[in-house]
Amino acid sequence: MPSIFLTIKLAIRGLLVNKGRTLLTMLGIIIGIASVIIIISVGAGAQSLITNSIRSIGTNLVGVLPGKGGDSGPPAAVLGIVITTLTLDDAKAIEKLPGVEGVSAYSRGFGEMTAGNVQTEGTFSGITASYPSVENHEVALGRFFDVQEEQSAARVAVLGDELFRELFPNTSNPLGEKIKIKNEAFTVIGVLAKKGQAGFSNPDQQVLIPITAAQKLLLGIRHLGLMRIKIDRAENIAPAMEQIRSTLRFRHDIKRPEDDDFTVTSLEQALAIFTVVTDALKLFLACIAAISLLVGGIGVMNIMLMTVKERTREIGLRKAIGATPRQIQNQFVIESMVLTGIGGLIGMSIGSLVAYLVAIVAKNLEYNWDFLISADSIVVSLSVSLIVGILFGFYPARKASRLNPIEALRYE
Repeated sequence: MPSIFLTIKLAIRGLLVNKGRTLLTMLGIIIGIASVIIIISVGAGAQSLITNSIRSIGTNLVGVLPGKGGDSGPPAAVLGIVITTLTLDDAKAIEKLPGVEGVSAYSRGFGEMTAGNVQTEGTFSGITASYPSVENHEVALGRFFDVQEEQSAARVAVLGDELFRELFPNTSNPLGEKIKIKNEAFTVIGVLAKKGQAGFSNPDQQVLIPITAAQKLLLGIRHLGLMRIKIDRAENIAPAMEQIRSTLRFRHDIKRPEDDDFTVTSLEQALAIFTVVTDALKLFLACIAAISLLVGGIGVMNIMLMTVKERTREIGLRKAIGATPRQIQNQFVIESMVLTGIGGLIGMSIGSLVAYLVAIVAKNLEYNWDFLISADSIVVSLSVSLIVGILFGFYPARKASRLNPIEALRYE
């Protein structure tokens, strides 16, 4: 045991002889480990941003998209292809199924919006009156439109928080004011509470109007872009999805499941697929970042070979006074491990700090971003840095242990 401590002491002393070279040698390890930590942590934070946004909608929601989806890819509607298979009557039929608390149907568009002298372009969503309860979105000011206004295609509008502030920068109460969407006038009856990103859309930046008004006045269509169905209990989601599929097949006169012209999925399924994809992407990026560890390891080996050459007389002297080849080998392996171990610790510290700063900036920008660094990533990073030290330090250490003491003492 004392010989091990002596070996470690000699290894550290050897590294301190040339501090500048030691620091430059560690640089590759520091950059490699820091890159891996940053990519894993920032990737986990970005993943949490989207998953938190999706969960904020509600995990007991079922989505229905037009077009067939499956193992070959997502529904064509996701790719921007217009499919007209879903209608408002489909939504009303689904709303009557057991376990269904509400259905929110959507027809979205993009166009010019005007309020007084303020003009902008943005997204408008034609939706059903059940939107607030289905999407768990409260009205902060005024009210939401009701079923009668939906059925009569009333020219009323509810603004998202950000769009309200953009269109009415000089007032805190826009109720009763007029806005124009694609030159069609609507009366503002409410402002939604600030919600932030929800899935892949931001309701704070939209204006919501009755779906019938959107279809008749602005879009000139009869089909839906999507439906979201709120299920009463989590255990009823799977049977409700089957009932939704059966109802749509009956209404669309579809005999075989493979001929479906719609896709039914739950948010939990979407989250699971998204998590698998992002985990694979994080692993891929981490492997690319780890290449710098290989470069750093080669740098360690080159420096250790140079160190062995510079300290040939020292090695010969130690062997002459009784040091065994194993002790010489251990000394240089430990030097390499200390070098990469310290570099790994510095890299982890820098990587964690950068990831934390990214999380702080994201939080200040009001993103639902979690700062995540797993204990596994810390342990793996430190282990990898030590393994690099062993692998790339072994050859120089082996070479040093095999030096002939007489020839080493004669070396100039």
